[in-house]
Amino acid sequence: MPEDKQYENQNVQTHSNKYKRVFFIFLGILAVLLGLIGIILPILPTTPFIILGAAIFAKSSNKFYEWLIGNRLFGIYLKNYREGNGVPLNVKVSAISFLWITILSSVIFFVSIIIVQILLILVAIGVTYHVVKIPGEKK
Repeated sequence: MPEDKQYENQNVQTHSNKYKRVFFIFLGILAVLLGLIGIILPILPTTPFIILGAAIFAKSSNKFYEWLIGNRLFGIYLKNYREGNGVPLNVKVSAISFLWITILSSVIFFVSIIIVQILLILVAIGVTYHVVKIPGEKK
């Protein structure tokens, strides 16, 4: 674990200006919140917002950065991303399954406007393509 801690902190350099730090911490929290919302709403991407939050925290707050990197939900994915590893197949399958269940439920039960239904299906196709194209986990 000490090696992980050393690896995590090697690029963290926070702003010395208090107002910039507060502003960037606010942006980092906003990015992470949008990522969390993206777990529920498949139209909003989760991973880019979490990566953005980590990058912002790396420049503004050691405390928030270490919390995010050590987070049990996102930490392993952030570490894999930083190390250039791919996404595990089970994560891809879960993401695509949840995406299609949510989109199809919305189209069938909640959205009655045909153009919105088509748009939702197109978004699901695009996200599915993107997730499939992400490199698989390196072993």
